[in-house]
This record gives sequence, C-alpha cells and structure tokens, in this order.
Amino acid sequence: MRRVVLRAALALAVLAGVALCSSVYVVAESEQALVVRFGRPLGVQTEPGLKLKLPFVDTVTWYDAKLHALEPPTDQIILGDQKRLEIDTDTQFRIADPLRFSQSVQTLEQARSRLVQIVGSSLRRVLGEVTLPTLLSPQRDSIIGTIRQYVADTARPLGIDVVDVRIRRADLPPETSQAIYDRMTSERRREATELRAQGFEWAQEIQAKANRERAVILADADLKARIARSEGDAQASHLFADAFGRDPKFFAFYRAMESYRHAMADAGPTLLLSPDSELLKYFNAAPPGVAGQ
Repeated sequence: MRRVVLRAALALAVLAGVALCSSVYVVAESEQALVVRFGRPLGVQTEPGLKLKLPFVDTVTWYDAKLHALEPPTDQIILGDQKRLEIDTDTQFRIADPLRFSQSVQTLEQARSRLVQIVGSSLRRVLGEVTLPTLLSPQRDSIIGTIRQYVADTARPLGIDVVDVRIRRADLPPETSQAIYDRMTSERRREATELRAQGFEWAQEIQAKANRERAVILADADLKARIARSEGDAQASHLFADAFGRDPKFFAFYRAMESYRHAMADAGPTLLLSPDSELLKYFNAAPPGVAGQ
C-alpha cells in the first residue's frame, strides 16, 4: 500500500513538473512570440523575459525580430524608352506583425519568395514609366524612393516591414551593350571620315588661298622691281648724259674702258684684232709727254 502511494505521489510530482515546464516559455531579445490557444491567437509577446501560458493548451511560435536581407536574382526590366536593363536589388525587412505573418506567409522562406515577386512587380511598375537618361539623372533617388514605397505598402498586409530597397547594379544586357558599342564605333568612324574630308577641303581652300596670295605678292614684287629698275635705268641714263655733257672725252674714254672690260672678259686666252681696229685706238694713243720719251 505504501509503495502504491509512493508511486502515485511520484507520478503526480512528474506531472506537476511537466505541467510547470509547459506553462512557462522564454522570449529572447531578438525574438517575438505568438501565443495561440486552440487555433485562436491570444497575443504577441515582444518584451524579452520569462512568460507564462496554459500547459498543454497554449502553443507558442517564435519569430526573429532582426533585420533580414533579401537579394533577389538579377531581373531584366524594360524601361519606358524600351531599353532593357539587368537590375540587382537589395531589400532589408523585418517581421513587424507575427500574427499577420503567420496567417499570410507562415515561414520566412515563403516570405522571401513573396517579397521577390513584390520587388520585381514594383520595379516593372515604376521603371516601365521612366527612360534611361532619367534613371541616370539626379532623379534616380526619387525613383528608388517610389519603388521602396510600393514594396513597403504591398508587404505591410503580410506583417512585413520593408525598411529599405536599393538598386545595387543596373547594367545593359551583354547583347545590348555590344550592339551599342558597335553603333558607337560606327558613328565615331563616320564622324572621323567626315572630319578628315572636311579637313582636306579646308586644306585645299587654305592652299588655294596661299597660292593666290603668293601670286599676288610675286606679281606686286615684280612690278615694283620693274619700276625700280626703270627708275634706276632712267637715273643712270640721266647721270651718263650729264657726265657726257660735262666732259665728252672722259665719257667716251669711260665707255671704251667698259667695252674693253666686257669684251675681254668674254674672250678666250687669245684675242685677234687688226692694228687699225677702233677698239685699240686708246692702246695706240700714248698720253701727252709719253710719246716723246
């Protein structure tokens, strides 16, 4: 009898211990706890510490309250000007309402899957109305802010608080980049050809202008030279005439000496002349006083 009582007391103690353990739970600082009784939510515990619940009746589900990062796969978006962009985004979110979260997506993986869809649709909705130059302009921050607002508003009914959405990378697809590069190369070659042709045309115009100026300068210089030569000849003739008028004999002698210089300069080593040649009259005539000696 005593053994039966002892066993019963031991069983009651075990049951009491199990009931006591089942009636308490702990909420960590980085967690939130959703308490459900018979499928009906009782409330959410956000304060850390030791909490009480009805054993074997209440169930507790813990949710992480920390920020979670979401990096969806690269998505290809068509902009308002029909340009295609490959966009990588970064989304930061947390579970703000565990009750709504459990009723809508239940698990973190399902929440990530829904957010990927939400971010993609928001990108298409906003970027489908902007052009590439606008996206690359200072309006980029405003556009990203609009995308962030759309994502946050759509995710809020799921119990998710979207803290930030950013575009980490926005590049043209490889085939588009190559096509743009080829088009730019062709355009630059065309511009280079036009510039070379224009430069050649300018060079021809400059050369023709220089040739015209050269011809004018040479003609003007030749005219001035002819005028100067004529004026010199006239002045020389005047001087010769004046000298002839003053002393005809000296002038005749000077002209004879000039003839000797030019004739003998152009002659060979031997010059044959007749004794009575007019060219030798000054050689045959001795100065006064020399013939009598």
